[in-house]
Amino acid sequence: MDKLKQQLDTLLSSLENATEIQAALLRQNSVYPFNNIEHIIVHLIALNKLTLEEYEDMRTEYLSRNKYLYLFEISAPRGFGEVWAQKHLKDLVSTLQSLNKRSDSKYSGQYDFFLPPSIRIEVKASRAVEFQTDKPLYLKALSSNSSKPFDMNFQQIKPACCDVFVWIAVWRDVIKYWVIPSFEVENNLFYSKGQHRGNIGEGQLHLNQDNIYQFDKYLANPMNFEEAIISAFNKEIKSRNFSS
Repeated sequence: MDKLKQQLDTLLSSLENATEIQAALLRQNSVYPFNNIEHIIVHLIALNKLTLEEYEDMRTEYLSRNKYLYLFEISAPRGFGEVWAQKHLKDLVSTLQSLNKRSDSKYSGQYDFFLPPSIRIEVKASRAVEFQTDKPLYLKALSSNSSKPFDMNFQQIKPACCDVFVWIAVWRDVIKYWVIPSFEVENNLFYSKGQHRGNIGEGQLHLNQDNIYQFDKYLANPMNFEEAIISAFNKEIKSRNFSS
C-alpha cells in the first residue's frame, strides 16, 4: 500500500490543481468500494495523467506485492487460525489425516492432524501486522521486507498433546512455515507457560522482529513438507528419550 500511495502521490503532485484535489480528499469519507485511492485514480485517468494500460500495470504490480492480503480480511480468529490454516496445510500435505472419535476413541481435539503411522501434528497460524495500532487488520498488514515492528502470537500451545508443531505465518507477500518438534517448543527461551490461569501444560510464544531469525533452523519448504514433519518427529523422539 505504501508503494502504491507513493506512485499515486507522484502523479497527483504533477497536476495543476493538485492542492484542490488533495483538499477534496481530506473532506471525503471513504466508503467501500469508493475510497481515496479510487478518487485519485479516476482524476488521473480523466486528466490523461494515467492511461488505462498504466493503471492495469499498476494494479498487476500491486496484486503481486500483496497476493496474500486477502487473508488479512478474515476477521474471525478461528476462521483464519483453524479453518483456513488447517485446510491450507492439508492442501500441501495430502497424506495428513483428520481425527475424530470414530478413528480414535480417546481423541478430543488435542491436536489437528495425524501423519501415519504415529505423528500427532498441531497447526498454529498468525499474521504479521504493524504493532500497537488501532487500524483495521488489512491496513496494518506488513510486507516481509517491512522495518516496522510486529508481533505474532502463537497461542494455546500444548506441547504434551502433539509431537510436531507446524506454524504458519502470513505477510502481505509471502507465507512462511516452521516445523518444530514439540520438545523444542516447550523448552524454547521464548515459550511462556501458563497462558491462562489454571491451564496446566498450556502456553504461548511471541515471534517478533527481534527473535524471528532465531527460528530460521525450523523453516520448511512447502514442497518438502512431509519430509520436514518426519524429520522433526525423529528429533522429538530422540529429545524425549534423552530427557527421560
